[in-house]
Amino acid sequence: MSQRRVVTSRSQEPRQRFAEELRRLRAQKGVSLRQLGEWLGWDWSLFGKMEKGDTLGSPEVAQALDQYYEAPGMLLALWELAAGDHTQFRERYRRYMALEAEAVSLWHFAVSVVPGLLQTEGYAREALTAGGIKGAELERQIKARIGRRELLEGADPPPFRTIFAEAVLRTLLENEGEWRAQLTYLGELAERENVTVQVLPQRAGVHGLVATDAWFLRLKDGRPVAYTENAHSGELIEESTRVERLQRAYDVVRDKAMSPAESQKFILRLLEETPCDP
Repeated sequence: MSQRRVVTSRSQEPRQRFAEELRRLRAQKGVSLRQLGEWLGWDWSLFGKMEKGDTLGSPEVAQALDQYYEAPGMLLALWELAAGDHTQFRERYRRYMALEAEAVSLWHFAVSVVPGLLQTEGYAREALTAGGIKGAELERQIKARIGRRELLEGADPPPFRTIFAEAVLRTLLENEGEWRAQLTYLGELAERENVTVQVLPQRAGVHGLVATDAWFLRLKDGRPVAYTENAHSGELIEESTRVERLQRAYDVVRDKAMSPAESQKFILRLLEETPCDP
């Protein structure tokens, strides 16, 4: 009686195990990435990124690969393990933070929330609490976020440009006073010589970063890196072609955004519209 094959891998990290198994199965099948893409109806480059561990793809893709490789449920199970593993996220974020501290210039686009680097204590407290963080860990993370301001407010700060989707600045905090404090801080930040603040109006429509919060760093050696994130995960991108593609999307967003002067007026107008605490 044949025994069920046990999946083994040199890597014990779920994301890498998934990528290694994808490479092994394709080699065993003897097909190219292009052939795989043509057979399953997805862009072949997606499978290349999955085999490198750059992306997990979707559960639908994992299920289709299970069927193609005649490995019922195995790849989907590995995908679920990798999708639920937060170790890679923490490691990538720590590396991003180290690179951020060394950057000679920074660009940013916010599609969902005010980023940690620009948050007031009140905004950080409400955002972290909404994510289920409490107690001593809440206070530790608030302190860490406020401490990051030194990057922009300390001696010889790097040039920094941030673009906010209009929706970010229209999503109020429960505490109106804290929201006024956040808007006031952004207005003050925009007056700094090293900082450029812009707002992307809702009428700008669909663009290449429509669902992506993104950071772009220029390092001392001239190398660009990017970091993209959503509410549940983040990805550090150092491959030059991918960074350049994201930068082109950012350039389009910047061109569609209000000018810095118009953006400053917009923020002040929102501040005027926000009620003062009684």
